[in-house]
Amino acid sequence: MVGTQWGDEGKGKVTDYLSAQADVVVRYQGGNNAGHTVVVGDREYRMRLVPSGVFHGKTCVIGNGVVLDPAVLAQELDYLAERGVSTERVYVSGAAHIILPYHIRLDELDEQRRGGGRLGTARRGIGPAYADKAARVGIRVGEYVNPVLFARRLRENLEEKNRLLGAVYGAEGFDFHAMLAEYGGYARRLAPMVRDTSLLINQAIDRGEKVLFEGAQGTLLDLDHGTYPYVTSSHPVAGGACIGAGVGPTRIRRVLGVVKAYTTRVGDGPMPTELLGAEGDWIRERGHEYGTVTGRPRRCGWLDLVVVKYAARVSGITDLAVTRLDTLAGLPRVRICTAYRVGKEVLTTFPADLACLGAVEPVYEELPGWELDREPRALADLPAAARRYLEHIEEGVGLPLTLVSLGRERGQTIGLADLFGKEPGR
Repeated sequence: MVGTQWGDEGKGKVTDYLSAQADVVVRYQGGNNAGHTVVVGDREYRMRLVPSGVFHGKTCVIGNGVVLDPAVLAQELDYLAERGVSTERVYVSGAAHIILPYHIRLDELDEQRRGGGRLGTARRGIGPAYADKAARVGIRVGEYVNPVLFARRLRENLEEKNRLLGAVYGAEGFDFHAMLAEYGGYARRLAPMVRDTSLLINQAIDRGEKVLFEGAQGTLLDLDHGTYPYVTSSHPVAGGACIGAGVGPTRIRRVLGVVKAYTTRVGDGPMPTELLGAEGDWIRERGHEYGTVTGRPRRCGWLDLVVVKYAARVSGITDLAVTRLDTLAGLPRVRICTAYRVGKEVLTTFPADLACLGAVEPVYEELPGWELDREPRALADLPAAARRYLEHIEEGVGLPLTLVSLGRERGQTIGLADLFGKEPGR
């Protein structure tokens, strides 16, 4: 399952819905910069690392492609335990990399240094942890839960990071013994959860079990395929699941693209359909569009089908899920961007050039709005204008709609197909 926009598409709720049908739920990239909210009855759960399958008692995997903050995971395990949610079937890949306090501090300092040219990171240490991974100096979970190895690697890394903090940023370094004591405690708690998760997942597939791969963020935040440099440091696209979970591409049969009924974005960078006036504010307040992790207000705009079609191409999406359709209810009319205009040229494909994207003018189709007087239980219960809006998305992207989400609660979901069936589409 992948986000087709800039993240925050409502993937947490969709994952929760699909987890009821799955046997294994896998988080394959990102870190605790990506939050998701699940509403079950009168309870709201705000999660950052543990897959939503935990609420259904499913096997949950944090894959090797994730960068893991042990302190945050410990907090999340406590959070779930306090609410009576079992985490005994949550496993962590020994090949995942850990985030340490120096990663977070470097993230903060680097954003401050950039000033007006900041990237808009969540300042959770994600980028610096992935940078260490690529530089082959990161610490993997398998090393982290070994006390002797962790002490040696931490000492080596702290010597380098403290020099960097002092020489480049003029900042105070970290104390080795204090960090070893605190993070050694988290390691002891994490150790029983560590597995060869690639083997675990592939064995589950061999047994015919249903496996759901859950991506964080969205396509346009992908390190290679997103609006670089205003991106995350991993690969939210479907191909990222193969690398971040340790499965071959032939093992993945379907790719569900989650489409918010409008567009939102957190952080800086171009967003062609952004609404800077009253309509954007209305959508933000009605949709509660504030970051789960940071609380930052999200930029809001009309649905951009150029973006969604691009996401479908780079991830090989087979099915669509549309979320937050209820947020638009009450507007007299809605718009969908179907192309971009640059001077006299009309683009129907997403431009690779960021400067070009920043200069485009969206080409809109206008459709009548709708009201929701009652809670729909089936597609036929939706107002005709809302159904037409969904049909417009299907026709514009050229893919079947297999799930519609209204509202934040688990029960406010209309399933149109068995997504774990043998053939894509309805």
